[in-house]
Amino acid sequence: MTSLLKTLENEQATVALGQQISQWLVPPLTIYLTGDLGAGKTTLSRGIIQSLGHQGAVKSPTYTLVEPYEFASMDVFHFDLYRLSDPEELEFMGIRDYFTDRSVCLIEWPDNGHGLLPEADIHVHLRYKESERQIELQALSTTGQAILNKIK
Repeated sequence: MTSLLKTLENEQATVALGQQISQWLVPPLTIYLTGDLGAGKTTLSRGIIQSLGHQGAVKSPTYTLVEPYEFASMDVFHFDLYRLSDPEELEFMGIRDYFTDRSVCLIEWPDNGHGLLPEADIHVHLRYKESERQIELQALSTTGQAILNKIK
C-alpha cells in the first residue's frame, strides 16, 4: 500500500482536501486521524462532512465521543477518543454497532481505542511544519488505496 504526502498552507486548504476526499468515500470505510492537538483533524473531518451535505457546524465530539451524520447513501460517525480513559468504555457505548455496511467512521485519537476498533482503511497523520501543516494519507486496504489513487 502507498501513502500520499501533502502540505496544507492553511485551514481552507485542509477543508478543501476533506472536500476532495469526500468525493470518493464508499462505505464501509474507517479512517484514523492522528496528530497533535490543533493539527487539523477536526478541520479535515469538517471538510468531509460538510461536503457530503451537512448544513451547520461540525464540532469535535470530545465529550460525547461520537457525532452521527446521516446522508442518503451513508452514515458518517465522527469519533474523538481524546478523553477516553479506558478502551473498555467503547464496549459500554456499543462501539461495534457503528461499524456497518453503510458507515464511514472518522476516528480522531484512535490509539486510545486500541484493541476495540477495526483496522483503518486510511490512516491520516497531520503534523505541524512551521506555519503550515503536513498531511500524510496512508492506504491500509485496497479500498483505501483506491481512494488515494483518485486523490492524487
